Amino acid sequence: MSTSFNLPAFSAYLRNQGIFANNAALNDISEALIIKPLSGGQSNPTFYIEAGQQKMVLRKKPAGHLLPSAHAIDREYRVMAALAKEGVPVPQMLSYCEDESIVGTPFFLMSFLDGRVLTEQALPGMTTTERAAIYSEMNRVIASIHAVDYQAADLESFGKPGNYFARQIARWSRQCNESNLPISPALQRLIAWLPEHIPPGDETTLVHGDFRMDNLIFHPTKPEVIGVIDWELSTLGHPLADFAYQCMAWHIPPTLWRGIGGLDLTALGIPTEAQYVAQYAANTGRNSAEHWDFYLAYNFFRIAAILHGIAQRVVDGNASGEDAIANAQRSEPLAELGWQCALRYSASR
Repeated sequence: MSTSFNLPAFSAYLRNQGIFANNAALNDISEALIIKPLSGGQSNPTFYIEAGQQKMVLRKKPAGHLLPSAHAIDREYRVMAALAKEGVPVPQMLSYCEDESIVGTPFFLMSFLDGRVLTEQALPGMTTTERAAIYSEMNRVIASIHAVDYQAADLESFGKPGNYFARQIARWSRQCNESNLPISPALQRLIAWLPEHIPPGDETTLVHGDFRMDNLIFHPTKPEVIGVIDWELSTLGHPLADFAYQCMAWHIPPTLWRGIGGLDLTALGIPTEAQYVAQYAANTGRNSAEHWDFYLAYNFFRIAAILHGIAQRVVDGNASGEDAIANAQRSEPLAELGWQCALRYSASR
């Protein structure tokens, strides 16, 4: 159990929110509470909460000094609350709290979804048919996110429409430069190259910002997503940037990180990158082929910058997650993959 939890205050908060009924079985919530840290939650610490029959998840800001605009759990809560009415599978939002005296930092509570979190993208132990169905479902769900009418969902102020790449490149470049850690050569090259090669044309949709297999909760037995989680990086942005982020997996070998690069996809029943992109085009009507390597270069830059930030938090002593150090060390090789995409894009012009 986290020592940052003030159990009497947390129990009183749950009572005041009406989350638990006042019954004999739970007269003293603090004694009945089960609190366990959940795996994942690299950026924002996440806990499983149980008292009696009530099960939920608590997500909180990490402690310590934080970079500006990072760990925006208020945004996560807002977007999931809005999407509950839009046909995108998300957990039910229960409450949001800014009182730091209860669990040490602001937090929110959401329903616990009893399903599968698939962490290995090669999906070991599944049949080819099952793997194909899982990938098809992921494609359907990200297409559904990009189909949300963000104005009708009251998310018009959730971000700035237009000029997404320029703003994001500036944001993550600034975060790297504000860090006091050395920036790898490949990341430096991407910081310089990307602003000069932004493709023409623009489109704005809701974007998840971190859409990948292990941020999805699948039905216990069916190839069906019952919850999309970890919306911290969501905003209004370019849908193809969001989609290409997931497609980095086809370029990342499993020996480096979570990826399927270099695997025999046909034997596994997993679509090739070209097939997956074609499926997204069929689901949305968007054609990404002309500038695909730019979208990939941008996303490798972005994830490398995020991991550079994690490296900074490791140094500062406030990184959450047991794999924080390993993730921080992946920033440089991922930036190198991004630079190879940039070179391919430049060569194709």
